[in-house]
Amino acid sequence: MTEPHWLTETRAAYDTVAEDYARLLPDVVEPPLDRAVLAAFAETVGPDRPVLEVGCGTGRVTAHLRRLGLDVTGVDLSPGMVAVARRAYPELRFAVGSMTEPIAADGSLAGLVAWYSVIHLPPELLPEVFAGFRRALAPGGHLLLAVKAGDRLDRRERAYGHRVTYDVHWLPPQRLSAQLTAAGFAVTATVLREPVDGERQPQAFLLARRGVR
Repeated sequence: MTEPHWLTETRAAYDTVAEDYARLLPDVVEPPLDRAVLAAFAETVGPDRPVLEVGCGTGRVTAHLRRLGLDVTGVDLSPGMVAVARRAYPELRFAVGSMTEPIAADGSLAGLVAWYSVIHLPPELLPEVFAGFRRALAPGGHLLLAVKAGDRLDRRERAYGHRVTYDVHWLPPQRLSAQLTAAGFAVTATVLREPVDGERQPQAFLLARRGVR
């Protein structure tokens, strides 16, 4: 079966930029509101509960979640990113994988984080991916999404000092909330913040809980 072009492009782009991505983005998660959202998620899930970060990149958010007390594993589409993450955080677990495939055993997770990773998916795939997230979470498990808020496609041709080609989708929080609800989640909070530090659009964070049925 032929791999979708968007998946091939995204993997190749992040393999290309992995080393410079790690060099240019610090280990500390910024800005403070983003850290507050992650802290609220960690406290809600509870200490030492199994959590998966999907689209973990170089592992900086995975490591931050571990410092917040979670038993966290990172998964990323890009082998290059995973190699950097393993080198930077040898005490943590990282694996290569795609959120369009089964990412964990059904009902095995207390929490799942997709921190600016669903923005690379064609929007029509989101309902299917959210259904997969629900299957991976135990009843009552928690989900955190971080996205670029808007409603447009940004075709990137350069990133982190490299010529690459991949898509970034700005996603409307209201639509995501409706899709999560349809997938069997109860959205518990939506946080919208304005751009900072050169960002071109608002950022949105959605916290949701898997229904018990």
